[in-house]
Amino acid sequence: MPELPEVETTRRGIAPHLEGQRVSRVIVRDRRLRWPIPEDLDVRLSGQRIVLVERRAKYLLINAEAGTLISHLGMSGNLRLVEVGMPAAKHEHVDIELDSGLALRYTDPRRFGAMLWSNDPLNHELLIRLGPEPLTDLFDGERLYQLSRGRSMAVKPFIMDNAVVVGVGNIYATEALFAAGIDPRREAKGISRTRYLKLAIEIKRILAAAIERGGTTLRDFIGGDGQPGYFQQELFVYGRGGEHCKVCGTGLREMKLGQRASVWCPRCQS
Repeated sequence: MPELPEVETTRRGIAPHLEGQRVSRVIVRDRRLRWPIPEDLDVRLSGQRIVLVERRAKYLLINAEAGTLISHLGMSGNLRLVEVGMPAAKHEHVDIELDSGLALRYTDPRRFGAMLWSNDPLNHELLIRLGPEPLTDLFDGERLYQLSRGRSMAVKPFIMDNAVVVGVGNIYATEALFAAGIDPRREAKGISRTRYLKLAIEIKRILAAAIERGGTTLRDFIGGDGQPGYFQQELFVYGRGGEHCKVCGTGLREMKLGQRASVWCPRCQS
């Protein structure tokens, strides 16, 4: 599943080609996503100029003059730029054609993503309850410490809770906990303020590094410019269960936590 760095990479790739452009036509080949694409999307969006392309958590907000297209990449979706009229392959469900001669094409083999319309996106039911963005001053270790008091759940699913902080998905939660030296199985309430301060710093550092490297190439993720991400080359523990720790050489362990694969080093993480 594309996580926050992959979505931000997509935003950075498509924004320069969308902002300031006018939409000439919207072609919807299949409306059957996680939530059906509005039947009047073409009417609402065609003729409008795109003002700004933003991101909130894993949602892309394509702000036009009179409303906002909310897009989610789902499990395996992507948005990329193609020439208008380029033949569509299977699973290429939507084209947003621009006066520039380019089209923003949405591909989603599993159809688990979304393309919705809103006049008030930040108060949309999908976004209104989200926690702070991890790379802003609204998120820090003190927030993690305070919210963790009394929480007996494991620390890994705790930091993956979008009400606590958005966008810390499985890959980056796994890597941040390793960098902070915290066992992902530990109860959230049992971790000290000092260690949460360290964990928040590592979350910010790792997410920022992943964004700068274009995200992580997993399965079929590609950025908005059609290029893969390269952060996977720097992963210390994610996807490496049974291999040796790059720091101490100990065998990495793996188990399911919150229905997600979790890998950690029993020596480096306590």
